[in-house]
Amino acid sequence: MAVKKFTIIGGDLRNIELAKSIIEDGHKVNIYGFSNASFASSINESENLTHAIDESDVIIGPLPCSNDNETLNAPFHPEKIQINEVFKIMSKNQLFIAGRISKKIAHLAEVYNVYIIDILEREEMAVLNAIPTAEGAIQIAMEEMPITLHGSNALILGYGRVGKTLAKMLNGIGANVFVEARKYEDLAWIRSYGYRPVNINELDNYLGDMHVIFNTIPHVILDTEKLNKIKKECLIIDLASKPGGVDFEKARELGMKVIWALSLPGKVAPVTAARYIKDTVYNIVDELGV
Repeated sequence: MAVKKFTIIGGDLRNIELAKSIIEDGHKVNIYGFSNASFASSINESENLTHAIDESDVIIGPLPCSNDNETLNAPFHPEKIQINEVFKIMSKNQLFIAGRISKKIAHLAEVYNVYIIDILEREEMAVLNAIPTAEGAIQIAMEEMPITLHGSNALILGYGRVGKTLAKMLNGIGANVFVEARKYEDLAWIRSYGYRPVNINELDNYLGDMHVIFNTIPHVILDTEKLNKIKKECLIIDLASKPGGVDFEKARELGMKVIWALSLPGKVAPVTAARYIKDTVYNIVDELGV
């Protein structure tokens, strides 16, 4: 790939590591939105948004892009970075890449004639991102549980990319792995790998026997009725994006321990996660001929 100019705006430690890695490949990188970061960076930050974006080929935003559909997710910046300001500065020849881009932001991009790509909708990114997510979930379980995962009953709700990766890792540790799914084909695959398939319609029969439950489904599945069937000592780790899969208020009332573990790749393995992002960005640039 010919030398490109990238701009990285906002995000967490992953985006700083991403900038470093892209520079090591010989490309040019501007960064903006990290002035309050406690971690040291050898990259000088652009003085303003216009300077950061000017003449870049690709603008890379945060993962997730925004928490309010109006400003970029920039926890290390003292001021809000308005998404419409970013789009207003961008030219039609520039590409905007970020994660979990909402319909509202996508519509705003259309208004400003900005070409956007949601990197988390790329299959290679989603699959690779499941690895640090699963490792981070297991790390949390090990730190919070009074027993070993080995020999414990571990239930995974959902058999998507994260569910598949997590089941394999837990099985390798020696946990008794139960996996809930709706599709008969998924239940067949679960059985073929030696895990214990749990049909969604039979979930209530298993909840009371679990030591730890991992949820990967992004809508409330552990409601009041199901939470009442779970032992108070059972640890619940929710890996799903907002709104999550647990009735958190009810869980608190019941005195249950629930950990909503969002954005684990950036917390547990920012360097590895940055490499996955970079590889996917390069794939996009190559496919589009940017």
